[in-house]
Amino acid sequence: MATKKNTQNRYKVQGKKSWKLKTFFSGKALGGKLFLVLFVGAMSLGCIYTHDAVLQSPLFDVKTIMIDGLDRVTRDEVLARTGLDNPGNIFEMQPEKLEKELKAHPWIRMATVQRKLFSTISIKIEEQEPLAIVTIENLADIVINAQGAPFKEYEPAKDNLKALPVISGMDLSLSDNTYLFEGDLFNAVMEILKVRGFGKVQTILGDENTGILINILNTYPDTSFTKNAEEGGSENNTLIPVKLGFDKFEKKLARVRQIQRYMEASYPDKTISAIDLFSLEKVFVTTEDAAQHTIAKGV
Repeated sequence: MATKKNTQNRYKVQGKKSWKLKTFFSGKALGGKLFLVLFVGAMSLGCIYTHDAVLQSPLFDVKTIMIDGLDRVTRDEVLARTGLDNPGNIFEMQPEKLEKELKAHPWIRMATVQRKLFSTISIKIEEQEPLAIVTIENLADIVINAQGAPFKEYEPAKDNLKALPVISGMDLSLSDNTYLFEGDLFNAVMEILKVRGFGKVQTILGDENTGILINILNTYPDTSFTKNAEEGGSENNTLIPVKLGFDKFEKKLARVRQIQRYMEASYPDKTISAIDLFSLEKVFVTTEDAAQHTIAKGV
């Protein structure tokens, strides 16, 4: 009779080895997680300590404030608006926030704020360039900049802009929640304000149908258009209304010079009281006889 040979239970041995392997790896993972938690905690505490140390260190207190580009806006206004009149730590200053505060000032068009280690704030200002004053019925007068955008209400006592031309006849339009000037008449106004060499325009009257009418100084006997009464012009100088339409302003203003010279040379006893230059092909000149106070109109 054959004797049955006992064999080792490999299943149980394998199960025992698997349990030991699992226990080993589980312990290692737990240690890694614990180390990670401790590391992150230590780093956080270190960052907090460093942050507090930097903010409390006198080394980083603002000591120098450099401001460039000021003309109308004063240094005290900039410091008060940004809170830099009583500065603290340089890292507590937020350049974007300070720039926003500065741009809210009506005379500041652009502002750039930079921090420079260890204790310097640099501010660069670009002020508005006033171009003209616009009068609108039932509204306060408005100052427009070189781009034609309205940027503030005109305050005669504060702004000191008496030398700027005064424009009337234009209306504001609402576009993208912003009030602005636009259209053919506005474009014509901007175009004539760019023309140089004919003197200072005192008033510009706009009309949607007939275009622009300006008043120029009659500087007889000097026809350069560059003198005015304050610069030594004659006390008899008067303003001449000139209709210019919508275009060709340089050519039309050159024609005005020719007309003035011709009238002064050929008709010294007459005074120009108005010129209609809506079209270069047909010019109307209204004259006045100084002696008899009679008015004549010719082409």
